[in-house]
Amino acid sequence: MADRTEERDRTRAAGASAVSRGPRARLDQPRAPRPRLLPEYDPEAFGRFSEKIARFLGTGRFIVWMTLVIILWVVWNIFAPAPLRFDEYPFIFLTLALSLQASYAAPLILLAQNRQDDRDRVNLEQDRKSNERSIADTEYLTREIAALRMGLGEVATRDWIRSELQDMIKEMEDRRVVFPPEAPHGSDESDRR
Repeated sequence: MADRTEERDRTRAAGASAVSRGPRARLDQPRAPRPRLLPEYDPEAFGRFSEKIARFLGTGRFIVWMTLVIILWVVWNIFAPAPLRFDEYPFIFLTLALSLQASYAAPLILLAQNRQDDRDRVNLEQDRKSNERSIADTEYLTREIAALRMGLGEVATRDWIRSELQDMIKEMEDRRVVFPPEAPHGSDESDRR
């Protein structure tokens, strides 16, 4: 009894509760897999299989084969000898087989459509992101072109320099008319004589 109280005191002092909770799970390690009652399957493989079935069910080949099977079934069960007939006139077994086929075909087709919707959604998202990038690139290029046009407005072009030079030539000619050139004071010819 004294040992228990000492142990309880030690656990309380260590910060643990007096109630025993069993072994604590470690958070830094993955849990051991639990046994499952249902069989495991690969959802991607099952989805691909359902898409193949849905594609086949949507073809003319399937309709032709299904029609041939039903015609053979009905003809056999009407014209075959009585002991060999396996589904008499109301064809209940045929109805059951067709109902079973339809009950499996509908969910498989829906699964294939859901997978196609998921692919379409991913493609749409990628297209939207691509369009956003294209719009951003276009806006960037538009701003760059506008900046270049503004910069070219401040740059001296060949035509502008030509017009400035022509203006300067006219101005110099006008000055020459107003102020004629003076004769040289001491020319070389007078010095030679």
